[in-house]
Amino acid sequence: MTPIWDRLNVELLLTQFVGWIPSLIAAVLILFAFWIFFRVTRPAFVRILHGAGLDSALIGMLMNVYRFALMSFGIIMAAGQLGINVGAALAGLGVVGLTIGFAAKDSLSNVMAGFLIFWDKPFHVGDWVTLGDHYGKVAEITMRTTRMRTRNNTWVILPNESVINQVLVNHSTNGETRLEIPVGIAYKEDIATARKVLLEAVRVVPGVIENPPPAVVVNNLGSSSVDLIIFAWIANAEDEKPVFFRLMEAAKVSLDAVGIEIPFPHLQLFVDQIQDPVWEKAKLFAESARGHV
Repeated sequence: MTPIWDRLNVELLLTQFVGWIPSLIAAVLILFAFWIFFRVTRPAFVRILHGAGLDSALIGMLMNVYRFALMSFGIIMAAGQLGINVGAALAGLGVVGLTIGFAAKDSLSNVMAGFLIFWDKPFHVGDWVTLGDHYGKVAEITMRTTRMRTRNNTWVILPNESVINQVLVNHSTNGETRLEIPVGIAYKEDIATARKVLLEAVRVVPGVIENPPPAVVVNNLGSSSVDLIIFAWIANAEDEKPVFFRLMEAAKVSLDAVGIEIPFPHLQLFVDQIQDPVWEKAKLFAESARGHV
């Protein structure tokens, strides 16, 4: 059996390799030039995007897209220098890309939704928001998902497409936030006295600001109580839940301290008139019941 080295024309291979070296050097130089171009132009693009008011996370993602597009174009030009049929390769990549696009349409929808979130800016990293049934602090926004940290230190990861298609409440956008604490008092109690007691208690609760001032209003005349609402303002949306709980406790303690009743739901039945036969039947029923005991 003839060794493989005897079958190869080593001199021809060396000649072809030497002739291929200039093309290889040209391809490497093209890639290096595109890489240098990206490094030089990146700071200028970042400054322009910052000046346009875009979010830092979006700028980072756009820079990744810019780098990918630029280096892809450089690879195509370098491949042409090496004698690769670039047209056929691009056609093949186009078919592969179309197939991947159909297979990953949900992921692409989330990516487009991510661009919309960065463009519309309904919230930023660090904001306290309610998204559907979830309440927490926005910890990270990626091109595919929005990630929230809850009060329980758990993570909620939401696809961006669902984020833009549901009701969003941003608790941090406008600075000061008003809390509403419901309190019920008995009908026999004096509303003015209850209001004075509650306002005194609210003003000393940590986290409540003086301006705008707190207020107590009558919200409803319920079936068992006069329903009041305490309005109190906080400076930071992060304090919303802790201050709410403090206000609830302060309201209960302050009303108890002055003897103002907080009634529980109950039903009162008033009997205006009962006919004599009814009493007679009730008496017979009671006697019959005792006879069976």
